[in-house]
Amino acid sequence: MVLALLALSPFLILTTALTLFEPRLLRDLHATPFELQLSGGMSNAAYAFGAVVSADLANRFPQRAVYLVCEVGFVVSSVLALTATSLGQFTTGLVLQGLFTGMLLVVALPPLITTHGIDRVPTTAPVISLGLFGMVTAGPVAGGLVGSYGGFRWLYLSVSVLALIGLTIGAMTFMNNLPPAPREPFDWLAIPLALGTTTLPFFGVSWLTRGKFSDPEFIVPVVVGILIGLTLVVGQYRKARPLMPMKPISNTLPVTGTLNAMVVGAAFTTLLELIEVYLINKVHYSPVKTGLLIAPQLLGVTISAVLFRKVVTTKWTPYLALSGLISVVIGAGVLLGMSSSNAAPVTAVAALFLGYGAGAGVTPGLFLAGFSVSALQLGPTFALVELLRSEAAFLVGPVLVHLAITRSSLQNGFHLSVLIVLIFAVVSGVLLLGLYLAGGARPAAPDLAGWISGTSTGYHSPPLFSRFRKQRA
Repeated sequence: MVLALLALSPFLILTTALTLFEPRLLRDLHATPFELQLSGGMSNAAYAFGAVVSADLANRFPQRAVYLVCEVGFVVSSVLALTATSLGQFTTGLVLQGLFTGMLLVVALPPLITTHGIDRVPTTAPVISLGLFGMVTAGPVAGGLVGSYGGFRWLYLSVSVLALIGLTIGAMTFMNNLPPAPREPFDWLAIPLALGTTTLPFFGVSWLTRGKFSDPEFIVPVVVGILIGLTLVVGQYRKARPLMPMKPISNTLPVTGTLNAMVVGAAFTTLLELIEVYLINKVHYSPVKTGLLIAPQLLGVTISAVLFRKVVTTKWTPYLALSGLISVVIGAGVLLGMSSSNAAPVTAVAALFLGYGAGAGVTPGLFLAGFSVSALQLGPTFALVELLRSEAAFLVGPVLVHLAITRSSLQNGFHLSVLIVLIFAVVSGVLLLGLYLAGGARPAAPDLAGWISGTSTGYHSPPLFSRFRKQRA
């Protein structure tokens, strides 16, 4: 568990910390807002792409070797970032951090779940939730401290030390294994398409920092990237031996779980960015005060992790995932009442609901997909779900933030963007509930014994729209 947290936590903290010390980076690195936004966007793209790359490498090489290479790479990239005196060096470090963390997600999490037996699943599952979103919610606190008091190099030094500890522990404890398909050829379909799926749209939304919605530099990369992503998904579904198991997770439970994770991830990330922009630019709070007001997110994530521990082996996991989406809707509704006079209490209350929503909505969705395939396919499944979730989470946010700051007033722009998120989440929730009911899925506990032994899947999910298919038959 410590190994997995050390592998994922450092970068995930940075993803939500950077916004609050962006002015100091702009000054110290002599960068423009667009250049820094592009650095962060390409780092997020590298994270999503790295998960797919790791699914391929872990299939053909021992996981221990992949893990150690990734940890060494993360240490080196963190050193590049902390010693950077130019934007180019900082961007290189940031992008490599994202790439190696995405790869570590696929090689570090599956062994955590599958090698300790089914009795430990209720413990490892909430650890994953805390590792994925507990650290994300801690990011604004770290970013606020750096933004108010300086010392971004100390933050990256701390990240480097954590990565070095992870490398040391991994070298001593990560068990070696024989790769499942050492003679499997390089997937010339999935890897290049995953690269286009991630880099093009993330460049497009980064352009909004210096351009407009009507600019071809925004429209073309986003549209082309989304089309490439659809091609990737369809190709993986039709391929006889796909890199990522698209067909096995195209049934009711994994589809609703994955879509729920995408919606919650996008709504959570967007609302977090909107809160930070509003508190800094409209209410003129300091970065540290902004970060501390958002800190209740960590309590919300912790509550969701405790609940997930109790329900992960029961029939209630889909309901927990739905509660996460409902909680994000409540958080967005609370934010609609925000004004300069009540910003502090409203932010704290909304942050609690958003933190719970992120933890309850995303990680259970990840497990609904993971339990729907053989345990041997867990890594590639996580890669696919994280690719889709990251696309949704990191594309919607910059678009709605740009919409907010380009309105006649930030107050109106903020409420308009929050309202869009609220409507999007409510409509998505209704559609997902309808999709679940149309599948005719009956809540049931996962068959963990069969799943972890590789003899069957954990969930025996009905096909999509199976209730209507039966009626026609």
